[in-house]
Amino acid sequence: MKNRGILPYILLTGILLCLAGILLAQSPPDRALFVNGKAAGTVTQVGGHSYVDLDTVAQITNGTFTVEPNRILLTIPARGTGATGAAAAQVPANLLSKDFARSAIAALAEMREWRGAIGTILTYGVPVVGSWPQDYHDRVQAGLGQVAVSASTAGDQDALGLLRNQFENVSQWANGIVSARQAMDATNTVNPNYAANDPLLAKIGSCNNFLNSMLVSGAFADDASCH
Repeated sequence: MKNRGILPYILLTGILLCLAGILLAQSPPDRALFVNGKAAGTVTQVGGHSYVDLDTVAQITNGTFTVEPNRILLTIPARGTGATGAAAAQVPANLLSKDFARSAIAALAEMREWRGAIGTILTYGVPVVGSWPQDYHDRVQAGLGQVAVSASTAGDQDALGLLRNQFENVSQWANGIVSARQAMDATNTVNPNYAANDPLLAKIGSCNNFLNSMLVSGAFADDASCH
């Protein structure tokens, strides 16, 4: 008789255990949480919703949380403050943006090509036929316009000033060579050793080397050859 009284409870317990097993089998396992490629805790799914513990949230957001008797306070620092803001404040003022440096290097290459084309007049006495010297000038000038559009930092603006100085020096040198050749002054325009005897050209070459190194470094610097 006593066994018959206990039997319903045993059956009920068995049913509850089976149901619990079924529910556990249907619940998805915890998943690892990765933020920017770094492990940041686990995610638990309950009733179709995902949950992350407060320690993980505080860690991800660089925040803090405080447990009080009737509430939990989670404090997340405002954007631009804390460690991130301090790092931003330490960014050098002479930094060059990548877009600016890339376009400036291209413009500098155009100036070198222009200088080389004009140099053939001095080396070989090539006659100036057509508008190709002016075409070089206009193409480089247009390229500098694109460089100016990409300037976004204080360092970019300062470097742009040096590039413009270089452009003016190359223009002055090229115009002088072309004018002398058009006037048929062979003494000044046919000179295989022109590179060693032209102070302005030497200055242009020094500035070119400096600008190229500066742009590759990613930070503005100044040099007397570019003034």
